[in-house]
Amino acid sequence: MSEEKENIQFELTDELVDQVAQLIEVNDDKELNKLLNEFHYADIAEILDELNLEEAVYVIKLLDSDTTSDILTELDEDNREKVLKNLSAKEIAEEVEELDTDDAADIIAELSEERQEAVISQIEDEEHKSEIQELLAYDEDTAGGLMAKELVKVYETWTVAGCMRRIRGQAKEVTRVHSIYVVNKEEKLIGRLSLKDLIVAKSEQKIADLVKVNVDYVNVHDDVEDVAKVMAKYDLEAIPVVDDSQTLLGRITIDDIVDVLKEEAEKDYQLAAGITGDVDSDDSILELTRARLPWLFLGLVGGIGAFLIMEGFESLFTGKAVILFFFTPLIAAMAGNVGVQSSAIIVQGLANDEVRGSVNSRLIKEMLLAALNGIILALFLFLFVWAIKGELNTAFAISVSLVAVIIVAGLIGTFVPLFLNKRGIDPAIATGPFITTSNDILGILLYFWIARMILGI
Repeated sequence: MSEEKENIQFELTDELVDQVAQLIEVNDDKELNKLLNEFHYADIAEILDELNLEEAVYVIKLLDSDTTSDILTELDEDNREKVLKNLSAKEIAEEVEELDTDDAADIIAELSEERQEAVISQIEDEEHKSEIQELLAYDEDTAGGLMAKELVKVYETWTVAGCMRRIRGQAKEVTRVHSIYVVNKEEKLIGRLSLKDLIVAKSEQKIADLVKVNVDYVNVHDDVEDVAKVMAKYDLEAIPVVDDSQTLLGRITIDDIVDVLKEEAEKDYQLAAGITGDVDSDDSILELTRARLPWLFLGLVGGIGAFLIMEGFESLFTGKAVILFFFTPLIAAMAGNVGVQSSAIIVQGLANDEVRGSVNSRLIKEMLLAALNGIILALFLFLFVWAIKGELNTAFAISVSLVAVIIVAGLIGTFVPLFLNKRGIDPAIATGPFITTSNDILGILLYFWIARMILGI
């Protein structure tokens, strides 16, 4: 792995991109190397994302594999896919041999099965090859699919002196040493070793006397979201991964968890906005349409439903009661907003594993909260309608309807994500058009029904 270069001041500019493109055009490899070597590999990846495919491939083939392997991990996924298609199996193998096993497996997993086999066959380091193949066998959404095989491992029977000698050799293969793990002769995880305790201990002491047995770990089949919760809860920079028999298999580091959290946040944000599938702004119009259209269609159906409800209360739109019609958008908007607020809080709590207790207690709390908010808003609305129209009954009918709509919207916004979570469905979907549309329709129905009851029309 290449030594990371600190370059906090880096700023991608059109001038820099043009400079790189011009050097490529005239094949000035010496000057191009000199220029790019001043930057961190993540910065170079950012530059490559702005170049065309031919130029990006040129840079990848020009720089040494020690650098370009790291660049590939930072490239935009779509751009990386295109670059890899323009590299031979041998060239890709040279790149992944410079990477930790988890990053190497991630890149190879993006290739077709045929290309995967071709690349793996070109990897010369047999141990590295075997470990990558092991990681590829795990589901990408599990701890096994996220872990790296590189770690520092010692045996409980070793002495401190022997342990120090072996650690020096192991540490060469590990980018960052977060923890030293202790295993028994069956390779089962016993605990971890404090570097401080190791340094101050006497040379003849046994590792078994220094090991801390209370060590957090995850199973190789655990979901990555559960792994993220454990690491966040205990502020861990790394966590060991074991199988069902407690055998130490690898470790997961905080940088991988940050990537998981980022991906989950992006997915939840898209679901909340009514976008299905993993898409971004650079995807084709057809792909974006497929992701957006289902929820837009739901909104259309919801609008038709609202129309049919209003048509059923057509008798209200006469005489003094016609004012009810003009407050319909307000009622629908309040219902949707309250529902989204309630569901957003619950979804956030579920994501952070903070939602505990019975569903009934949650619903009661939300009902009381919605009632309080509803009464405050309804009092203001009552005074407004009474002031401009002078109709006490009409103002009362609209205000009571608003309280009822807010309470029901809050209950739905609370219940739906809890229900979806129980059914194994991502509750983030409840913060989007689904909850808004359902509350709009129900809110309008409640509004006209309550108003007709109070006004006696």
